[in-house]
Amino acid sequence: MLALRRSYDRILEIIAAVLMAALTVIIVLGFVFRAAGLSLVWYDEVASIGLCWLTYYGSALAALRGAHIGFPGIVNAFPPSLRVASTILAEIIVLVFFVILTVTGLEVLDILQGSTLVSLPNVSLVVTQSVIPITAVLFIIAELMRFPEVLAAARGSGFEDHELKEALETIQETPAGGGTSR
Repeated sequence: MLALRRSYDRILEIIAAVLMAALTVIIVLGFVFRAAGLSLVWYDEVASIGLCWLTYYGSALAALRGAHIGFPGIVNAFPPSLRVASTILAEIIVLVFFVILTVTGLEVLDILQGSTLVSLPNVSLVVTQSVIPITAVLFIIAELMRFPEVLAAARGSGFEDHELKEALETIQETPAGGGTSR
């Protein structure tokens, strides 16, 4: 299972990196052409869609890594039995939300049949909006892959507060007096 999770993480990481590189190229092209007085008619629309795609795929990757906003301090204050119950309830709520998002996203794709981008009439809105149901499914997969680890943490000593850990590491790395030495 660990090897499968690592592979899944790598695939999502590659997708996010490719989307980020493509978005960077699009933005640079848009800037260069606009500076030359030759604005690209499709730039704004495609850049907006690229940012949405990056956000959705990046969120699936963040879900797999457990990097979304959480409240570990509050959950850790619960007794273990309540911590496990609240973790299971939270996971059920997240999964139900993404199942609903998948179904609704597919319904939206049906509605968008025949519609195209304004600036690129050969590109279907079904393609651009397919990111919603696709990444909702990817998010569900990520949550299910991470669930055994989350449940083990809930049953054990509790959840690690990544933000608190990072802040403490930063404080330990800072020289005495809080400033930088010259």
